[in-house]
Amino acid sequence: MPTPSIAWHWRAEPLWRPARRLNRHGIPEKYLPWLLDPASLTERIIVQCRENFRVRLLDQRRARPLRNEAEALGMRAGTRAIVRQVQLLCGDTPWVYARTIIPPQTFDRKLHRFTTLGARSLGAMLFADPSMKRGEVEVTRLTPSDRLYHLVTRDLRDKPETIWGRRSLFRLGGKPLLVCEFFLPDIAEF
Repeated sequence: MPTPSIAWHWRAEPLWRPARRLNRHGIPEKYLPWLLDPASLTERIIVQCRENFRVRLLDQRRARPLRNEAEALGMRAGTRAIVRQVQLLCGDTPWVYARTIIPPQTFDRKLHRFTTLGARSLGAMLFADPSMKRGEVEVTRLTPSDRLYHLVTRDLRDKPETIWGRRSLFRLGGKPLLVCEFFLPDIAEF
């Protein structure tokens, strides 16, 4: 049995699995459609929330992405990127924590608009871009031993045992960005 400090280091980053190879039996029914839907998450939430949808910008700055995020983007270790963290809300209730990593090679004039969104929806802009190509959806399950769990749940009064999330590598004009979305306990049934 590993010591707690070793276990923490071992689980510091989530393990992502391709959705096509996912064992669906352990995933609560409430989250499965959200995790596997290939459409725009923003659009799906707007349909569920109607006019009550909004984006809360938590943080956006140049920072080092997590190791697995940098690897997914083909970035060298230690390279900084724009790390954008938001909550997608229905009214005042957070439904999704989203984390986007925009690497330096994606900061050209055409794509600069994605780094100046503020509290506007990234998803709406992504899915409106005709050059957008979405990679495979990957799924993860966060627990309190994962570093991201604490970022994702920081504004929740009641913290669940697990948080389910998905991520996709998007390409706009051939340039990559990584979007990670974690579904919070108050999200509605799909």
